[in-house]
Amino acid sequence: MSESLSKAVLDACVIFRAALRDTLLRAASAGLYEVYWSDTILQEVSRNLVENGRMSPQQAQRLLMRMNEFFPNATASGFERLIPIMTNDEKDRHVLAAAVVVEATVIVTSNLRDFPDRALAPLGIQALSPDKFLMRLFYEYSERMMRIITEQAAQLRNPPKTVEEVLDELALDAPQFAAAIRSGLGERE
Repeated sequence: MSESLSKAVLDACVIFRAALRDTLLRAASAGLYEVYWSDTILQEVSRNLVENGRMSPQQAQRLLMRMNEFFPNATASGFERLIPIMTNDEKDRHVLAAAVVVEATVIVTSNLRDFPDRALAPLGIQALSPDKFLMRLFYEYSERMMRIITEQAAQLRNPPKTVEEVLDELALDAPQFAAAIRSGLGERE
């Protein structure tokens, strides 16, 4: 496991879309990195999924319950006291505080502007877009990442999706990663 990617906090925005969430969680399940979040992050995910009509409140609660069951050690706690001293964007200070408490080296987020380097560098943390984070995993574990995507597509039932359809969805948040997987899988044929 790469030292720089050993622990990563997922911001709510990268847990929101199903395909990206599934890929990130499958990579964590495969032991490619240790995943973390907080109850505050998960509450934001739930609220956004419900408000955007993607899930009912019950479906959102079931999703978060399953995530916590599958990753019982992923929930950061005791970070609240650090929130006031974080210097990144005020609405995302809880994310950085959670990262400090779990000793994460990465925050995976689509809101990079909320996590300026000046606020993160002194703490030994970097914010990476989902595309950059998944590309790092791909460079280090290309075969495993290609297998994760093919398994992800094969296990989707409601509705079923092809690898290409999964990659199309991933490309919304991680276009370079989707292209790299397409290229890697194409070389196998």
